[in-house]
Amino acid sequence: MAWAEWEQLKADAADGNSTQMQLNTAGPAGSDSKQGDLKVDQQDLAAVGDSAFRLFEDLAQHGRDAWSSSQTAARDLTSQEFELGGGLDQVQKKWEKQLQSLVDACAHISNHMDYTKKAHRGDEYFIASTVSSISTLDKGFDEGTKA
Repeated sequence: MAWAEWEQLKADAADGNSTQMQLNTAGPAGSDSKQGDLKVDQQDLAAVGDSAFRLFEDLAQHGRDAWSSSQTAARDLTSQEFELGGGLDQVQKKWEKQLQSLVDACAHISNHMDYTKKAHRGDEYFIASTVSSISTLDKGFDEGTKA
């Protein structure tokens, strides 16, 4: 798809002229389509965070198990003038870089799930206290009309 075509499709969608493309929406406003059907609870968040943390620990502990033997093999092959030694060294460096990226991503996911659990807990407290305040306020208005 060409850039100009993409820009035109976005403009059509923003103007509401396109029935084939919807950007950033689950459906037309006021439709009977269910909104907010994605649900998550504390157990779901905890399970994702725990899995990410376990993967983080396992990768950090075992992800470099072959490093020493790979480096030894790469040096031996290189010293015997096999080009494969340099290739093995490159593979090991690439593995190390990818492993570190994955370990960092797992840590990020785990930390984010911990943060999200705490944020949702705070949101739930705020909503519950606000709703209970509204019922207290309503009760006060009801009492005022019974005079």
